Amino acid sequence: DISLGCAHCWTRRGGGESIASSPHYTSVTPHTPQKMSAAMASCAANARAFAKPAIGSKRSNALRRAGPRVVTASSRRHVMTAKAEYKVAVLGAAGGIGQSLSLLLKMNPLISDLALYDIVNTPGVAADLSHTNTTCSVKGYAGEEQLADALKGCDLVIIPAGVPRKPGMTRDDLFKINAGIVAGLTQACAENCPKAMINMISNPVNSTVPIAAEVLKKKGVYDPKKLFGVTTLDVVRSNTFISEAKGLDVNDVDVPVVGGHAGITILPLLSQATPAVAMTDDVIDALTKRTQDGGTEVVAAKAGKGSATLSMAYAGALFADACLRAKNGEANVVECTYVESKVTEAPFFATKVTLGKEGVEKIHGLGELSAYEQKALDAMMPELKDSINKGVEFAKSM
Repeated sequence: DISLGCAHCWTRRGGGESIASSPHYTSVTPHTPQKMSAAMASCAANARAFAKPAIGSKRSNALRRAGPRVVTASSRRHVMTAKAEYKVAVLGAAGGIGQSLSLLLKMNPLISDLALYDIVNTPGVAADLSHTNTTCSVKGYAGEEQLADALKGCDLVIIPAGVPRKPGMTRDDLFKINAGIVAGLTQACAENCPKAMINMISNPVNSTVPIAAEVLKKKGVYDPKKLFGVTTLDVVRSNTFISEAKGLDVNDVDVPVVGGHAGITILPLLSQATPAVAMTDDVIDALTKRTQDGGTEVVAAKAGKGSATLSMAYAGALFADACLRAKNGEANVVECTYVESKVTEAPFFATKVTLGKEGVEKIHGLGELSAYEQKALDAMMPELKDSINKGVEFAKSM
């Protein structure tokens, strides 16, 4: 038989304590879990995708030590999951990021209802996903006239809507197209689910988050604790690149990434990496620049036929899961994210943030920076502040 407890509680216990005491646990034979996922215990085959605990926290080795056993569709009735309680909407669900993101969210045991919205094609995406045997129900909404219904009752709204980057496009070019899209969708959130957390993926995040904040302020429902720019992809990339460069197990690597979510505003704090690794100045510079240029690397590799959709969907699902776990009462959920902040002179800034039931619980400082990192921080500030002001001015002019 297959007996799995709640992956969240198992990770928190470090794999060394009975899962029977977990608040998410229901009666199963108390065997050692073979393979688990922090985001979807009901799909162990995809466990590696969701094995990452909170950024900046001590990583559990339970999953890494686990055997190759896979939970099949026919054995799902034996798998215990956290109680599904939350409604989540994906705005832009028919796009390259949206479809993959929706699939990953459909497997999250904390989500009871998944609302997929886009201008067109979402009924088909929803029909396709509805055939997957997870407990989450899914429904597609197409066209502006159905947007309100998609948003009503939502606990979390994820916004990947807008056009993707193409070869030669800057995030400035994206701004001209995506700013209006983000403003309209945020206004709909303000009117239909004003207390929901919002995860902003639409680029340029350095500007779209300030746009959303201003729109919510105009509607009188702005809560800075519930608006997040998703910068998790920068962390995912940095963890991957440093593990490859230094021959580390990626499951043991955590690198905080601060600043913004574009070019030089992305700053991986390699001096604070876990585990601590000795690196030459050349390696530090190369890893930093590769993380900053990760999106461009993918756009070039796809030769104009796409952008970083799969990795962004993966990162978006990780951050959404962190928000839901915190909302569900899990303690010490820490992620890097772009929020309203007083850490620097920039009014929005990404650092480690402790998440809680109502969103932001604590914004962490930068910690001790190396000389290289301090110089990079100083260099990014004019561009970051300019991007923020651009978003604010756009929203105020509407």
